[in-house]
Amino acid sequence: MKLSIISFTQNGIVLSKNIAKILDGTEYALYTKCQACCREEQTVQFITQSVGEWAKEQFEERNALLFIGACGIAVRAIAPHITDKLHDSPVLVMDEKGEYVIPILSGHVGGANELAVSLAEKIGAKPIITTATDIHNQFAIDLFAKKNGLTIVNKDGIAKVSSKVLSGKLITMSIEQEHFEKNCKLPREIELVEYPPLKKVDVVISSENRESDAMLLLGPKEYAVGIGCKKGKETEKIEDFIMSHLQRAGIIPMQVFGMASIDVKRDEPGLLAWSRKEKIPFITYAAEELRSVKGDFHRSEFVKEQVGVDNVCERAAMKMCEPEGRLIYEKHAEDGMTIAIARREWRVHFDEE
Repeated sequence: MKLSIISFTQNGIVLSKNIAKILDGTEYALYTKCQACCREEQTVQFITQSVGEWAKEQFEERNALLFIGACGIAVRAIAPHITDKLHDSPVLVMDEKGEYVIPILSGHVGGANELAVSLAEKIGAKPIITTATDIHNQFAIDLFAKKNGLTIVNKDGIAKVSSKVLSGKLITMSIEQEHFEKNCKLPREIELVEYPPLKKVDVVISSENRESDAMLLLGPKEYAVGIGCKKGKETEKIEDFIMSHLQRAGIIPMQVFGMASIDVKRDEPGLLAWSRKEKIPFITYAAEELRSVKGDFHRSEFVKEQVGVDNVCERAAMKMCEPEGRLIYEKHAEDGMTIAIARREWRVHFDEE
């Protein structure tokens, strides 16, 4: 995910540049509304539109936002563009002295809380975390889902489960057989029950169906999309191509945990656009890495001559699902694009206390 940092004063610009130095490879962009402050700057872009219009563009691109300035500026800028906790971009605010970092939107699913803590550690600031389960050091179901690559089917259940945790009650959880790391230590807030449950439980984790009377239903993000395309392929055509083949395979985007290709496609605009739109990570591999993937693939000497490996889409999908993946949708080619889908073997685990 790209981090877009906006500042409003000279001190804010200096701080944004210092933050950029410690991002450890994270993609970022620096912006400011202080035109006089950035005349000599080469790395900070002055934005001519309103802060609200700028925020809208960042939300559409699914970027994380860091405002260096007053919380009020951030709140007014993002307010018209907020949808729900599963789709909102993570938003943070930092004072221009760099003393405090405050996640104000999408703390768990978007990763704003985690990013705040990370930034605070690196620049010597204090993270101001207000999420109830975090400040009480209790089990957070949405954070658990994110760490395990699980999709939240009914988002209204998050608040219900969290409320039960915060009231000191146990939550019952039923996990599809063979998908639980039995050696893991359960959090104190969870009571594990058999699957399928014989009576109503609070949380069900399963890929077998999308209907349940559980308070919260979680399903695994178990599919990887491998893809290849000609250079400069139109964004709309790539999106239509991916969505049509997902539909043929009976898969919806929320079940996809990643999209993969060869490293020469790392900056392909159409692939990056779909990745940002669906909030699905896009990973690329070197030709040598793809050649090492074992399996029976549709091979092309022409592709091998061009990029150094005989198949991109099938190998990339399988690479993303290692070590126990299997190809469930073989290579399909159309109009200069190729796609394949692999399924990973998923497991639920809990963080050790």
